[in-house]
Amino acid sequence: MAIPPKFAGHKLLDASGQQTHHTLELYLDYVCPFSAKMFNTFYGFIRPIIAENYSTKLQVIFRQHIQPWHPSSTLTHEAGAAVLKVAPEKFWEFSAVLFKHQKDFFDVSVVNETRNKTYERLAKVAGSIGINELEVLRLLTISEKASDDAQLNTGNGVTNDIKLMVKSNRMVGVHVSPTVYFNGIEEPGISSSFTATQWEQWLNKNVT
Repeated sequence: MAIPPKFAGHKLLDASGQQTHHTLELYLDYVCPFSAKMFNTFYGFIRPIIAENYSTKLQVIFRQHIQPWHPSSTLTHEAGAAVLKVAPEKFWEFSAVLFKHQKDFFDVSVVNETRNKTYERLAKVAGSIGINELEVLRLLTISEKASDDAQLNTGNGVTNDIKLMVKSNRMVGVHVSPTVYFNGIEEPGISSSFTATQWEQWLNKNVT
């Protein structure tokens, strides 16, 4: 599935308009431990290999996949959407840092704080890698007042983007995280337990 221009930061590599032969999509949730396991292996060990050996053949796309049984999942993905607006070139780096600190946003870690307080902490994660923290927070913060037409479900600066992401994921029927799609077809053989060696073997076999 194509990437809207405003979500271009989801792409691992900037192909500068070049058409690649293959597409690998990683459906990941920021507060899913198994998603973190897959991302850390992929980003830490496989990303450099793809950049060196497969950059003209393979495009990798991070698909933000909200898991609603984790209430803070939506908030973390809203932060990702804000980063896409403020500093799209740092989206993958931000994701790496957020996965590193994902336990800070698990249920027990957020249960006694307000939604806007959680947003403040997420904005600080963005700020820790040089992204404009105040701009991220501005996009995330929910007003405490009704809108001019008395609406109370006012959303924030990324609500519409989150709706598009959720709609896209529903259209392909993704449920669990992580889920991997290769050239538009689910690749059930790839799991969160995939090692760097297994990834290398898979790439060598499938990306030609």
